[in-house]
Amino acid sequence: MTGPVPALEDRAVACANRLLEADSVLLASHIDADGLTSAAVAAQALERAEIPFETVFEKQLDEAAIARVAATEYDTVLFTDFGSGQLDVIGEHEDAGAFTPVIADHHQPADRDTEFHLNPLLFGINGASELSGAGASYVLARALADVSSTTATDGGTKPAETATTATNPRADNRDLAALAVVGAVGDMQASGGELHGANAKIVEEGVDAGVLETGTDLALYGKQTRPLPKLLEYATDVQIPGISNSERGALRFLDELDLELKRDGEWRRWSGLSSDEKQTIASALVQRAVSKGVPASKIDQLVGTAYVLPEEPVGTELRDASEFSTLLNATARYERADVGLGVCLGDRDGALERARKLLRDHRRNLSNGIDLVTEKGVTHEDNLQWFDAGDEIRETIVGIVAGMAMGNQGISRSKPILAFAEKSANPRSAGKSADAQAADQSGEATTENDGGKLKVSARGTHALVRQGLDLSVVVGEAARAVGGDGGGHDVAAGATVPKGDEMEFLERADEIVGEQLS
Repeated sequence: MTGPVPALEDRAVACANRLLEADSVLLASHIDADGLTSAAVAAQALERAEIPFETVFEKQLDEAAIARVAATEYDTVLFTDFGSGQLDVIGEHEDAGAFTPVIADHHQPADRDTEFHLNPLLFGINGASELSGAGASYVLARALADVSSTTATDGGTKPAETATTATNPRADNRDLAALAVVGAVGDMQASGGELHGANAKIVEEGVDAGVLETGTDLALYGKQTRPLPKLLEYATDVQIPGISNSERGALRFLDELDLELKRDGEWRRWSGLSSDEKQTIASALVQRAVSKGVPASKIDQLVGTAYVLPEEPVGTELRDASEFSTLLNATARYERADVGLGVCLGDRDGALERARKLLRDHRRNLSNGIDLVTEKGVTHEDNLQWFDAGDEIRETIVGIVAGMAMGNQGISRSKPILAFAEKSANPRSAGKSADAQAADQSGEATTENDGGKLKVSARGTHALVRQGLDLSVVVGEAARAVGGDGGGHDVAAGATVPKGDEMEFLERADEIVGEQLS
């Protein structure tokens, strides 16, 4: 086997062999877009390897959640998109003989290791920008296909693969690359407009397998589903004066173009335009940006790499990796991880319709949240900015709201933003095999329903990360200084802190950000 990430191959094979030795496996995963795609990749790989399994989702992998896992009858537990940061607690149960952990994760590991631990950070690969949880799960899936194809059920060796099997993307799990890319995009790893490092290798395998297409395109969210005026009006990552955040301005801009942009009275979508029509609009956008004094570095961000799933219908959320990941986030953040997993596993009927309903509600809640933050404003410290949403913004989306609000009036993109929110209960969802049923953000640490603690979400920008920002360190150290805990990634992280200690936490966080960016 030559896997997509050679540095991880030996460890991936060891993990795969351990899974094949198990009579059955409990698959436990996180519930954001990266966690859902991680679970979907792992579930399909286990099913194809004929390994019996059950799937459970956890909003956070805290001590109580790990204890629930240990109380099951499973001797082998596969953790995806979390587990590394909780190895100290997992290790205690492993030492007690409760279960053997197999971990495919990309978050910062705790100060303990275990034998079957697949994490890019252990091999010098950046887990925040080069390989997501779904990517780690994909590396494991590729190894599992290779090992299971040569191992007979009685422990012997199967006959060599036929040429047909060897080139079948399903046989070697390369068809799962599309889900891995959706997870990476959902985990905000497409910095600079494209995926890098190990993620790029997975993209190559997806393209070769026919499940992905890539190309240079306008880097705006909603190219598949949004009518053109809304596509431009909501394009706020690069602010174009007179168009961004202006319904009238976007309509006027499009009306001035000599193009047929309506059909049967309805505005067309970007995905339905010809190459020439796209080029005309893109050129006009660039000209408008230049005329309004938008910096060249910002104008460059109008174009990026598009990741398209060609097997999905044109004009649907599932065809674009970014829109697909948003759809998944809308399910898990409202306690319906089962719906998101169902979509990942191919349910295009009931699960997809439920996901779309959740997405509509999610967008409304985000819009209301952004309006609330913009109206109330944020408090600026020397090196960061923050707001307290109380119970007015759901704790599972307050981090998204914080990130999307950056750049709005009074909210800077040159400082990281921290958001407090009241904590809610921690429902657990579970299911069987590929039909897994009923259930936050990338690695954010939270605690079960506890009226004495607050949720903290932190968001930065990739530009700040390049200057030295690491929010995982910021919130982790600051939270532990006041008796809480936290972690995540450099650009997005989270924590829990005791109520009443917010100002002490903020003071320490502000100091750490200042040290990092000095």
